[in-house]
Amino acid sequence: MTSIIYSVYFALGGLMMVRRLLPEKKTLTRMWLGLCLGIICEMWLPALMAYPLRFSIPAHIAAAVVYLIPVALIWKNSGKNMKAAAEDDAKFLRMFWLLVIPFTLFSGYLQWTHMLKPSPDGSYWCGQSTYGDLCMHLSFISSLRNASFPPSYHLLYGTSLAYPYLTDSLSTTFMLMGMPINLAVAVPGTYLMFLTYSGFILLARRVLGSRPLTIAAAFLFFFLNGGLGFLYDFDLAFRDHFERVQEIFTGYYKTPANQPDVNLRFSNVIADLMIPQRSLLGGWAMVLPAFYLLIDTFESRQVKKLIMLSLFAGALPLIHTHTFLALGLFSGGYILVHLIQERTEIRHVLRYAGIYLVIVLILALPQLLGNAIKQTVEGGALRFQFNWVNNSGGRGFIDGYFWFWIKNAGLPYILMFCAILNCRRRGKLDIVLGMMAVYAVAELILFQPNEYDNNKLFYLWYVFAVMLAADYGSVIMCRLDGLRGRIVLCALFMAGSVFSGALSLARETVSGYQLFSSSAVEAGQWVDSYTDPDSVFMTGQQHINPVCSLAGRQIICGSDLYVFFHGLDYQEQKQDCIMFYADPAGRADILRKYQVDYIYESDYERAEMVIDTEELRENYELVYERDGVRIYKSGI
Repeated sequence: MTSIIYSVYFALGGLMMVRRLLPEKKTLTRMWLGLCLGIICEMWLPALMAYPLRFSIPAHIAAAVVYLIPVALIWKNSGKNMKAAAEDDAKFLRMFWLLVIPFTLFSGYLQWTHMLKPSPDGSYWCGQSTYGDLCMHLSFISSLRNASFPPSYHLLYGTSLAYPYLTDSLSTTFMLMGMPINLAVAVPGTYLMFLTYSGFILLARRVLGSRPLTIAAAFLFFFLNGGLGFLYDFDLAFRDHFERVQEIFTGYYKTPANQPDVNLRFSNVIADLMIPQRSLLGGWAMVLPAFYLLIDTFESRQVKKLIMLSLFAGALPLIHTHTFLALGLFSGGYILVHLIQERTEIRHVLRYAGIYLVIVLILALPQLLGNAIKQTVEGGALRFQFNWVNNSGGRGFIDGYFWFWIKNAGLPYILMFCAILNCRRRGKLDIVLGMMAVYAVAELILFQPNEYDNNKLFYLWYVFAVMLAADYGSVIMCRLDGLRGRIVLCALFMAGSVFSGALSLARETVSGYQLFSSSAVEAGQWVDSYTDPDSVFMTGQQHINPVCSLAGRQIICGSDLYVFFHGLDYQEQKQDCIMFYADPAGRADILRKYQVDYIYESDYERAEMVIDTEELRENYELVYERDGVRIYKSGI
């Protein structure tokens, strides 16, 4: 309950500030921007206070006190000559209730079932999409409790945390205030998904105008995306008695939107991104108000909007770095068009662009130098590759260029392509150049060891692509006015655009896998209760690791699934772990090297490595044993 009150406090502060700063905005827009401002402050202020106070309750109290300063100043000094806020039209409100609320409720269900759902036997369960990534995020969430800042990377000994962690630290805040770990992940996750859905609707209204049906089409194109993958599952279905169709709901990653064997890689954004990739979710929730304010700022020329935009943008790197890059690229293309088109106002555009750039660089560079640059440039991940995963490893095209994008992005890609050709007439050249700047960089440059990760850029291009697609589709429908069958044609187009995504979400809804057994949960709880938070553990390299994920303790080397794709050199730590377990008595020097306090042994370690269990028993004190899990005190 305390964590909810704390979040409500920040939300109310954000609502108060935006109410004073942007009184002319429509009610829903003002409320959305206020909630976004509140949660970005709730992420950042405790993290800043953690440098002198650790990420602790005192740091959170200090953050709440500091937060009063801007709220009080803005409330006091921005109240003169306030205008009555414009009301939202009834049609738009109905669309909001028909789309945002149902999608939020559905997302809340997925968060509950996919983020350590407790089972009666004491085990924790997850969904298909979270089986891989969840343990990594849990390690950040649990290890940040009372941690000194800058935080360390508990998946690899001796390494600082060069990963955008603020979305995870938001869950840590909920844990510190008494919420169990599964709800501490699910509750803020659902809130961020609500802000993302709301933000898309309101950004689409800013781009397209108050056209509820067009906005609704764009919303469905984006959140039910999945390309033409359903064709591969239903093709020749009678020949194999619908086995491939059944496998959608029973197989592991056999959904229409995600089939690497047939080069379908543009996964559904809810199932494969927003639910499992928590940093991306936080980034999307915060970049949508930044996009909105960017468009508003360079049309209205208001300094207060420019400052808000710069603060949102400058805060992004430690929330989600790919999203920050996408915003920067979009901003460059968008502003360039305004420089070309507004020659009589070029000084004003340059002044606003310069202020925006300076503030963002001041805020973002310290984050990037210790985060993205270390991982991308120093880690050797930065490289050229044309056409993303369709040219995997630079070995040549798998599909024809346009067919690859049509089958992956779906039918809206065709409308988007036509809309680009018509963008000048529709007054959308600035949007097109902004989104194409994101698309071009994502098509040419890889930033992570995993080439698939460039989808984090492509999807922010797709945000605007589906808006243009829906806009062009509405033009076609108007031109076909009076033609019999146009509603049927529209319905077929919409069905073909969302069917793969809907099937992928249906599969995600019924998926369920045991992540932590009851014995692993008990071991994690024991470690959390009876060992020092700064303890170091020797464990295996399994990704399902209760010591790190549930208890937040430092381990020597985590799973390849994480440390490799974070661009880290971990071979020495990995080999040291293997050598110690094989010869526990003879390689005690390895324990001293890493200042190991405890040694963990479970079925995972026994399956992964050769372990001399007799030497472990003879040379180290057994402090915990239950259901095949043993923990020894090193005595170092």
